Amino acid sequence: MVAPTRTELAAAAGRTIPDVIAPGLRVLFCGINPGLWSAATGHHFARPGNRFWPALHLGGFTPRQYAPSEQDALLALGLGITNVVDRASARADELTVAELVNGGQALRRRVARYAPAWVAVLGVGAYRGAFGRRDATVGRRDERIAGARVWVLPNPSGLNAHYRLDRLAGEFAALRATASPCAGK
Repeated sequence: MVAPTRTELAAAAGRTIPDVIAPGLRVLFCGINPGLWSAATGHHFARPGNRFWPALHLGGFTPRQYAPSEQDALLALGLGITNVVDRASARADELTVAELVNGGQALRRRVARYAPAWVAVLGVGAYRGAFGRRDATVGRRDERIAGARVWVLPNPSGLNAHYRLDRLAGEFAALRATASPCAGK
């Protein structure tokens, strides 16, 4: 993949990228919002250093590590990707509280329409802001979003120093074990 230029990255501010979504997914992964690299390339979690794709594989969701350009292959595995806020920005802390709250409402509508079994929100702060759950922590939540069960995962950004890749992958693996079609049978 060719890296976007500074000009292309600057021009990506405010853009949106399409969801990777279909009815009846096993897990719909929900990022905070697209970064500029993702908006410039049109691929979710595209910035080098973002650990979503390695954690997804190491957590057992994919047979190999996919590249961001292969995001549509997730649908065949019953997986999808969306965001709380559609607007691309250089950093998630550029989002307003109102954008997070409105994004949470839009996510509820999207989940009601597509009916995934699980929604995995990638970022405790995003989940807290979008759904007003100040007590939220990483892991399974008791509440539901439009009928879908909820799991909060750590933000996979390379800037999230609290979670090394092995620990992040462990959180993904815990979700996979619970969301597996055979779980609880």
